[in-house]
Amino acid sequence: MTIPSAFTASLTPAERAAYGRNARKRASRSCHGRFEAGQERPDPVEVLERQSATRVPELVPIRYGRMLESPFRFYRGAAAVMATDLGPVPDTGLTVQLCGDAHLLNFRLLASPERRLVFDINDFDETLAGPFEWDVKRLAASFAIAGRANGFPVREQDRAVEACVRAYRRRMREFAGMRTLDIWYAQDDADHLRDLLAASMTREARSRTAEAMARARTRTHLQAFAKLTRATAEGRRIAPDPPLITPLRDMMTDPSEQAQEKLLHRVLEGYARTLSSERRHLLHHYRLVDMARKVVGVGSVGTRCWILLLLGRDDDDPLVLQAKEAQESVLAAHTGGDHYDNQGRRVVAGQRLIQTAGDIFLGWTHAEGLDGRGRDFYVRQLRDWKGIARPDTMSPALLCLFARLCGACLARAHARSGDPVAIAAYLGAGDRFDRALAGFAQGYADQNERDFEALGAATRSGRISAERL
Repeated sequence: MTIPSAFTASLTPAERAAYGRNARKRASRSCHGRFEAGQERPDPVEVLERQSATRVPELVPIRYGRMLESPFRFYRGAAAVMATDLGPVPDTGLTVQLCGDAHLLNFRLLASPERRLVFDINDFDETLAGPFEWDVKRLAASFAIAGRANGFPVREQDRAVEACVRAYRRRMREFAGMRTLDIWYAQDDADHLRDLLAASMTREARSRTAEAMARARTRTHLQAFAKLTRATAEGRRIAPDPPLITPLRDMMTDPSEQAQEKLLHRVLEGYARTLSSERRHLLHHYRLVDMARKVVGVGSVGTRCWILLLLGRDDDDPLVLQAKEAQESVLAAHTGGDHYDNQGRRVVAGQRLIQTAGDIFLGWTHAEGLDGRGRDFYVRQLRDWKGIARPDTMSPALLCLFARLCGACLARAHARSGDPVAIAAYLGAGDRFDRALAGFAQGYADQNERDFEALGAATRSGRISAERL
């Protein structure tokens, strides 16, 4: 599929709206209302196995083990499977910078550079330009799957999905009437979140929101430092917890201090060049003292991910960075690919375009690993006021509220890179698209359960190995 340009700055607002309405001929709103697996649909286990071929072999069973914990955990790890389902179907051609993996747990509280709490998207490993509805569909289906996991009846699942899509549609309509810079400056900070939900927040919702914000403020780099390190004769160093955390010194065939310093320097040097001059100056106040491989997430397990421990004036002045391997986006095969010479740079470029409050240490590098092969990485702070939702503890009403937040946030992200006038015109003022996505979400939740069972069967037959850690 070739993605046409959505940049319509040379058109009048009326022409942009007409462009959006005309997209209904390409893909009607009602055509999104179902999911039917075609006869040529790839085996989902085979899709996952192809991904695993490029990953650390001894960590792949951990990935499968985490995906087998529940259908929702499977969904988190199956972005590549969903990409194969979205790619062949008719699309709107209304292009945005996609998150690429917009399930509900990739929306969370984060710290802005000004040290304010904001609600934003947090994961950009799969980011790429593509049709806006792909992100909306992945987000919508995640709410249906989360509702099922909580035992909610179908009508409550549908309410959450429709709340999400309605919030997306209404906020996109707001952005369609705003000036370009006002769209770019828009943020979902704590005050805006309260305003957004004020009319429908119960006492329980207000209490849970306050707790989440307070909890996020405790999840700092200092907390990560205390949890991940220990005192040694050489000073603070990363504490081993294999196979989840394995220090570099325990992985090298030549564990000498000189060999370690050479590899550490090589990683940091390339990364520093991608920072702006003032942030590179700040980084130079720190020295890199240790590095360890870390197992993270669900879908990312098996990709090479390193935590980097840097110290400033003393052992009580830490900076903890995460260097995560960036491979080709799972969307690339369905959008015509990308033009980046470094996949870490792709992730960073997408994050900067989508996110309103980026990490000041966000950058990328290309580094040679212990096996002598070069790989692309992006780098960011490991933890900085990150507050993650807990959908398994939410009531139906709370899940609907959270769905509204996520839908509105996704609309803001898409409005920054796409054409909000065209997208809003495509969606329209009615609820046809909302109801269609509820139908899609139920159909895809059914398919997700079948795929989850297929992975379990592959484990029982010995085709793959799974390890619960």
